[in-house]
Amino acid sequence: MLPFSYATRNLFRSKARLLQTIGGSALVVLLVMSAVAINQGMNQVLSASGSPHNVILVGTGSEESVQRSEVPERAAGIATASIPGISEALGIRAVSGEIHYMNYLDLPGHERTQALVRGVSPEALRVHSEVRMLEGRFPRAGEVMIGRLAWRKLGVPENSLRIGRKVRLSGQELTISGRFAAPGTVLESEVWATLGDIRVLSQRDTLSCVVLRLDDPADFAEADLFAKQRLDLELTALRESDYYGRLSNFFGPLRTMIWITAGLIGAGALFGGVNTLYAAFASRVREMGTLQAIGFSRTALVLSLVQESTLACLTGTLAASVIALLFLDGRTVPFSIGAFTVEIGPGVALTGIATGLFLGLLGALPPAIRCLKPPLPVALRMS
Repeated sequence: MLPFSYATRNLFRSKARLLQTIGGSALVVLLVMSAVAINQGMNQVLSASGSPHNVILVGTGSEESVQRSEVPERAAGIATASIPGISEALGIRAVSGEIHYMNYLDLPGHERTQALVRGVSPEALRVHSEVRMLEGRFPRAGEVMIGRLAWRKLGVPENSLRIGRKVRLSGQELTISGRFAAPGTVLESEVWATLGDIRVLSQRDTLSCVVLRLDDPADFAEADLFAKQRLDLELTALRESDYYGRLSNFFGPLRTMIWITAGLIGAGALFGGVNTLYAAFASRVREMGTLQAIGFSRTALVLSLVQESTLACLTGTLAASVIALLFLDGRTVPFSIGAFTVEIGPGVALTGIATGLFLGLLGALPPAIRCLKPPLPVALRMS
């Protein structure tokens, strides 16, 4: 075996090639880490948004989109009285009639932006138990409360949504009364207003859905039976977790496009790196022949060349990891129904290291085999 110091010394024989190899591997690793982190973030926020305890009653035929659903106002009261197993506190059952309204929100000094506004009553806090008030209070008539990440979804500075600021929705001026959090869910990208205000602004006399919270998720069968028996209400019962699971599948093509884009750019960088190693190793055929002549086996030479490549690629991996931690970790990424936070966790870091090792091995083997392919007499005569 050649000493490890031989591989480390050879790394610096051409600094330009070394920087090219490190840069190419860093780009590939950074793209892979970004794709993994974005996919994980989107999956986590959609899976955490749906509680297995919650059941959504939507209009039949609107199972794919709550915004398009039409549910009679009286359905909330009938469901409250008819479905057993609903959570209850202080004599109040956890049933929330809601209107999900998508429209443009105008903020002074900023471009109008599309926002998801949820018309709710205070009972919504019994159903969506993950919601916590950070400051201010629940909205009254003429007021809204803002999710913690709504500023990112709306594309405005965070301080533009302070309590007391005004926003306009469908020509109506509303005052921000509070700010809430719902960690890890799409709820904290939403704007909540009173059910009465949204009923007027959206000009509808029906609800979008009725959300129930069950003590035991197994009682979903009771809600499903209620929806099937009350044909006059034209309802379909969905587990909230299933609804957001379907949304996750809906965004599958988007995640695939992220992987394809990362793969295409990464393939370009990989081939560039392999080409660099071909050029680097091709100039060392005579050196390899000399080492074979003094007794080193071809296997030992291949291992040494792989060590060089792997060291350079792992250096690129380290650079990519630092860039990811500095510029990606903790960033909030908006998408059509909310926003999610990118996290560079242990899983993402291990994926980056595995990618760096893979690049080091795969990128070095073909050039190394080609470098050692000429017979020894031919290799010794090559310049």
